[in-house]
Amino acid sequence: MSVQQPWAFAIARGGKSVGNQSTPTAYRGPLLIHASMRVDLKACDSPLIRSAGWDPRDPLATIGAVIAVADLDHVCSAAVRDASCDCGPWAARGSHHWHLTGVRALPRPIVAIGRTDLWQPAPGLVNEVNTMFATAAALGNVT
Repeated sequence: MSVQQPWAFAIARGGKSVGNQSTPTAYRGPLLIHASMRVDLKACDSPLIRSAGWDPRDPLATIGAVIAVADLDHVCSAAVRDASCDCGPWAARGSHHWHLTGVRALPRPIVAIGRTDLWQPAPGLVNEVNTMFATAAALGNVT
């Protein structure tokens, strides 16, 4: 899933556990968190982003790269129907709330092309992510 910075950073480093999406999905399982080529400059001063530790010098603040892996656990669509939900401070009104668990930041970003919708990563990209985590674990550098 491609996400604008600094929101992607907040998922990878700062505990943002909800992705606000315009569409629901039946998919459940692992997702690559891709920092898109667009930056939401207004969000950089948001109290939520500041509380997530936003630092544009951090490697995970890059754009155009996979920066983390997360599991899509469930989707709440109550806010789309103007119903109340308890999805937390990261949840936007009028959006489907994709709940992310088990977020694991990559030791370093992997440059990749994303898409605006849910996309299937190339097998080589998935292998590179898995190899990076395996190497980090073998070295005792698990994030």
